[in-house]
Amino acid sequence: SKGEARLDDGSEQGEVLYMDGQVRDTHGKPITGAIVDVWHANTLGGYSFFDPSQPKYNLRRRVETDAEGRYRFRSLLPSGYACPPNGPTQTLLNQLGRHGQRPAHIHFFVTAPGFRKLTTQINIEGDEYLHDDFAFATREGLIPQVRRTKDPKAIHARGLNAPFAEITFDFVMHRERASAPNTVVTRAHAEAA
Repeated sequence: SKGEARLDDGSEQGEVLYMDGQVRDTHGKPITGAIVDVWHANTLGGYSFFDPSQPKYNLRRRVETDAEGRYRFRSLLPSGYACPPNGPTQTLLNQLGRHGQRPAHIHFFVTAPGFRKLTTQINIEGDEYLHDDFAFATREGLIPQVRRTKDPKAIHARGLNAPFAEITFDFVMHRERASAPNTVVTRAHAEAA
């Protein structure tokens, strides 16, 4: 999608999320035409492709930044999740005396010609496991503020009938350089349409 996308298909209940931001270079210049791949778990903690009850590409999209390097999407605020309770990861964590919980988060790949591929995630402010992620993936710079909008006029303007959440998060990309390892993995993998 050019500039914006909707990740959910409207079939699931949950708190609506509007997220936006800008993709820039290290000098603050907007990057037009960058591709923001975004995906996250649903409100039950499951991912499409792995959860057969979800439609293909549910909560997964590619957004191409506009002329100002901006992206926008609508989705549902994700939930955190646990490792499968009888799986090998949880078995190992049990032996270590650790839980297998992940805080709610949203994944991103950001790519643009001439720039290093950025692989990152943001974590959802206020999650119970935000600072106790078994994968140790929480960083202060990756916890944007979640703004809750309860104003009836703003809700109506979005065509909604309930309060919604908003997040703004910008990505900074570094130019490719011959002295740095390649950031693109060439093995086969699934891609969003």
